[in-house]
Amino acid sequence: MIRKGKAVWQGTGKEGSGNLTTDSGVLTKTPYSANKRFGDEPGTNPEELIAAAHAGCFTMALAFGLQRDGITPTELATEAAVTIEPQKEGGFKITKSALTLRATIPNIDEATFLKYAEGAEKNCPVSKVLNAEITLDAKLA
Repeated sequence: MIRKGKAVWQGTGKEGSGNLTTDSGVLTKTPYSANKRFGDEPGTNPEELIAAAHAGCFTMALAFGLQRDGITPTELATEAAVTIEPQKEGGFKITKSALTLRATIPNIDEATFLKYAEGAEKNCPVSKVLNAEITLDAKLA
């Protein structure tokens, strides 16, 4: 299975801009730029997309893990907060992805819930590809 995304950029890093497109069409020439990435200009940026990918991947992995054992959640709501920091040697690095999960799952105790959540965090493909600290704050409603 191969999934593709395409980036097109014009101009310098600081003043230039680009757009992102995915094969699925969810992103179609979606604008991005340094001001969208490091400032507060509306638009997307790579870190925001990584955060969405991590939240989605983790949540889906958790749903599949629960399903394997016949457990059906009412709701799994996950936020991923990706931290990007300047590096001493220059450039930037994604240093952390903090997952916050709030779940409603009938008939499950806290210890069992945490076992599933921790397993999903370690086994989702996006967690495995990130070279960053990953934290998980998981709570049952």
